[in-house]
Amino acid sequence: GKGVEQDYAKAVEWYEKAAEQGNSIGQNNLGCMYESGKGVEQDYAKAAEWYAKSAEQGYSRGQCNLGYMYESGKGVEQDYARAAEWYAKSAEQGYSRGQNNLGCMYEHGKGVEQDYAKAVEWYEKAAEQGNSIGQNNLGCMYEFGKGVEQDDTRAAEWYAKSAEQGYSRGQCNLGYMYEFGKGVEQDDTKAVEWYAKSAEQGYSRGQCCLGYMYENGKGVEQDDARAAEWYEKAAKQGYSLGQNNLGCMYRDGKGVEQDYAKAVEWYEKSAEQGHSRGQCNMGYMYEIGK
Repeated sequence: GKGVEQDYAKAVEWYEKAAEQGNSIGQNNLGCMYESGKGVEQDYAKAAEWYAKSAEQGYSRGQCNLGYMYESGKGVEQDYARAAEWYAKSAEQGYSRGQNNLGCMYEHGKGVEQDYAKAVEWYEKAAEQGNSIGQNNLGCMYEFGKGVEQDDTRAAEWYAKSAEQGYSRGQCNLGYMYEFGKGVEQDDTKAVEWYAKSAEQGYSRGQCCLGYMYENGKGVEQDDARAAEWYEKAAKQGYSLGQNNLGCMYRDGKGVEQDYAKAVEWYEKSAEQGHSRGQCNMGYMYEIGK
């Protein structure tokens, strides 16, 4: 709503006029409206169609968006090789999101042969342009020594750049570095600060980590009720460790009323996702008959 009242339907109308004249930016933007269902009924097939028109004209954002449709199988048949191809075209034009996404394909061997060094190369290009997701991903490569020599200090530096831009995963990862003193001086208060920023954005791992800090009184005053609240937020998003931890709170009556049935319910959800603690706790409940 800049200079006019926000109106998605009118935005679609104008994007459509531009797109039908072959304007690659208009085609991409129209694709975005169909993908998100803004101003039109959501239609992934039409989104992919317009992204393709934009991409074939060489527009880097259209290429990246088309790559995403192939990666996720939205509106087209899932095809990692085609996704990687379109990400590469976008990345080679210097579009940071395309660079980051191509890095992901190399890191996980999706549509290309797995190659950590190439993943690092593309993450670095994205990160140096200020792409917060690329900065976080590059941090991960340094933390785990994938494609680069392991370096906690460099990892923490890149997590910090990502976190300061508001990326929830970067915030959580930076919190972890402070909690365990990896690449930074150990500081539970700072860990809590970054976990909280991540948790408040709805990132399930950040929520679980914040819950743990409250449960154990690390960097905050010990508070079982707050711990249970944050574990529940993570658990309801399907985060297996959060489900297990919430189960423990119900089993022990910490921050919630003791309830063995609810404990079992959450342990089971965690266990079914393959989380070893959830499986162990589920076994324990069967052993003692609770």
